[in-house]
Amino acid sequence: MQKRVLICGASGFIGRNLFEYLSQRSDLDVYGTYLNRKFSESNKLLKADLTDNKRARTITMGVDVVINAAAITDGSGAVAADPGKYVADNNRINTNLIESVCRNGVAHFVLLSCSILYPWKNIGPVKEGSVDLSEIHPKYFMFAQLKVFAEDMCKFYSRLGHTRFTVVRHSNIYGPYDKFSTRGHVFGATVAKIMSPENEKVVVWGDGHEVRDLLHVSDLIRLFEIALNHGNPYDVFNAGSGYPVSVRELVEKINSISGRNLPVDYDLSRPSIDTKIILDITKAKEILGWQPQIDIDEGIRQTIDWHLKNREAKNER
Repeated sequence: MQKRVLICGASGFIGRNLFEYLSQRSDLDVYGTYLNRKFSESNKLLKADLTDNKRARTITMGVDVVINAAAITDGSGAVAADPGKYVADNNRINTNLIESVCRNGVAHFVLLSCSILYPWKNIGPVKEGSVDLSEIHPKYFMFAQLKVFAEDMCKFYSRLGHTRFTVVRHSNIYGPYDKFSTRGHVFGATVAKIMSPENEKVVVWGDGHEVRDLLHVSDLIRLFEIALNHGNPYDVFNAGSGYPVSVRELVEKINSISGRNLPVDYDLSRPSIDTKIILDITKAKEILGWQPQIDIDEGIRQTIDWHLKNREAKNER
């Protein structure tokens, strides 16, 4: 008998990768939600405003597994202009779904959390028990608190019924369906800048010494796939590469691997946040038998290739 899986936020970067990959499994009946952008005509994609409690309750009925990859996101400028909107709406999504899966008797709920809730300047990799909100960068504090609250709700509800809760705190994810624009994450934005035929140089905000833990989205998807069979009532796993890569090193790698070798201008007049968060992934290795398979160089090659093919396909239409 097929297990029915609902991926909330299937039109987003991680959600779409989850939807497309898990839909290939014959033992799963996979559905996804979207808010405004339906990326295919599949009848398995369902329109849902998850800030609406009634809609969240309805759409999770009869489901075996719910994976919450849904979030209200935007460019940094829009978020900075009205941060309260994003905090409130994302809190409603998490609260509505967590309450709904318990009331509907959903067997398993998987929450995408984030490394944002770890101290922003670390000497070495951080374990799952390293959350300390007093050491969160002020710019990210409220969003980190939001993640912690969602995790605490999962822990609370795991004690009330038969729903299992698995929390995945992922690092900086990259790969297919990322936002390849200057408004995207550092990886997607850098690929877009370097691969744009119009650009004769690459402009990087700051000096490039910020450090990232970069994980290819397919490695994250494999962790989710394994976690579907995890039986603990409540558990938390880090998902990252476990290795530091500076923004400067990342730009140099993408520039070299692409073959473009453009001049790089580090614009010190532009704002940047000197964060360094590297994840300790020992727990996921020992309990789930998971570890990343795609190193950063291979990940860059695959992502550039995907980006170019899809950019050409869009131009042909």
